[in-house]
This record gives sequence, C-alpha cells and structure tokens, in this order.
Amino acid sequence: MTTADFDNLVASEQLTLIDFYATWCGPCRAMQPSIERLAQSMTDINVVRIDISDASHRDLVRRYNIVSVPTLLLFRESQMLWRESGVIPYDRLCNIVRQHQFVGSY
Repeated sequence: MTTADFDNLVASEQLTLIDFYATWCGPCRAMQPSIERLAQSMTDINVVRIDISDASHRDLVRRYNIVSVPTLLLFRESQMLWRESGVIPYDRLCNIVRQHQFVGSY
C-alpha cells in the first residue's frame, strides 16, 4: 500500500481500522485472528494491516509515530478517532468500532 493509497482509504466516510503489525511480533500474531474475525463480521468497515517491517511503509510508521506493535488506529474522513497499542480482546475491539460506526455519518 502506497502512502497515497493509505491517504485515500482513510479519507473515506467509511470507518477504516488500521493494524500496524510486524510478522516477528508475538502479540501481533495473537491479534491477527481477532482482526480477521472483525473484518469478516463487520463488512461495512475497511480493515487494513500494515507491516512495519516493509520498507515501503516507513513514511506511515513515522507519520503515526508507531513505536510498538500491534498499534491499531481508527479513521473516518482523515480524522483519527481512536488509537491503542497492545493486544485488544475481540469483544472490546468490536465495541470500540461500534461506538464510532455511526457517529458523524449522517
């Protein structure tokens, strides 16, 4: 994903959940099933995983000051609505997304 692709995606009126992760990261691997389950169950949001080890993502990693993984960010219309690092239980993650799902989307 290019930086321009990322910018276009998060500019959407649709919620976009970004998962900054690394393949070598144990907590990231633990989060992956929850992220995939969320993507399958909430098809009205965009879910994108960005590997911080990929050199093409360095600008995004710097832009959002990603210093630990996993780090999850939730966007709508280029505005970051929520950010948290660490393993987040699936139910809590769903609740966070639902809280933001219809706010501001009229």
